[in-house]
Amino acid sequence: MSEPKENAPWVTFRPEIKVLDCTVRDGGLINAHQFEDNFVKAVYDTCVKSGIDYMELGYKASKDQFVRADFGDWKFCNEDDMRRIVEDNDSSLKLTAMADAGKTDYKTDILPFDQSVLNCIRVATYAHQIPTAVDMIKDAHDKGYETCCNIMAISTVADSEIDKALETLAETPVETVVVVDSYGALYHEQIRALVKKYVAMAKSTGKEVGIHTHNNMQLAFANTIEAIIQGANRIDATMLGLGRGAGNCPMELLLGFLKNPKFDLRPIFKLLQDHIMPLRRTKEWGALIPYVVTGILNQHPRAAMRIRDTEDKNKFLDFYDACTADL
Repeated sequence: MSEPKENAPWVTFRPEIKVLDCTVRDGGLINAHQFEDNFVKAVYDTCVKSGIDYMELGYKASKDQFVRADFGDWKFCNEDDMRRIVEDNDSSLKLTAMADAGKTDYKTDILPFDQSVLNCIRVATYAHQIPTAVDMIKDAHDKGYETCCNIMAISTVADSEIDKALETLAETPVETVVVVDSYGALYHEQIRALVKKYVAMAKSTGKEVGIHTHNNMQLAFANTIEAIIQGANRIDATMLGLGRGAGNCPMELLLGFLKNPKFDLRPIFKLLQDHIMPLRRTKEWGALIPYVVTGILNQHPRAAMRIRDTEDKNKFLDFYDACTADL
């Protein structure tokens, strides 16, 4: 008699998995965070109705480094602006904002937890900024917040540097450490190795591992699935993949994959219909060829973003040649 087969992992769900919507935060990178209130409120209401666990409202950016008039409210996430949308957030949805290492006046602009509508502070850092990130994590933790650390552009970081960063973060109170494929340059084998490395640290310290993908090579969803298989329990996604450049893992695909009955796709499809698709008439995102090129070359998409705003936006060969000229 043959041995019974194990249940396929994609026909059940893992209750430990928590989903974070970063539509407004990552999507704000395509329009200088100038979303109108009705858009942000629609995303918030959709997250609540859909059973999503966290929503990221935007950044806690330094007003000394960024001119207030050049950006919308969601670059700064002032308390009054957030409460204008969510009031006291009388829901199970947890709210978060991102604080960039070196770009946030975190000691003054991040209020104590009991004075804020936020539940979690996500510290975004490059590997060389880890000492600053550690101080930011401790500051947010001491103020009463959940904390998370996103190590950005991990595809450009040597293994030895990653190991050192994880070793340092293991000694902090941070609850989640996120694998971030900022350039959309990683394949599933690389995601697998990275998540395993992060999970090894997390298991010994009681932390969780997250995943944040970009879609330059149309692998954001596939790479997110791979991360989940390898043990990532904190998952980023955006509505219709809305995000900087090529965008992110689409929320509608992720929730369909997770099979958790607590999630409801109907509010998401209404949001896509009523708000996200109309946005496409004036803004673009997705795996357009310049973003594909920067993904293949493991380069920051800033050059691709610039050319998409010019008359040369479809001169793909010229763009490719320019990107490879110094290689």
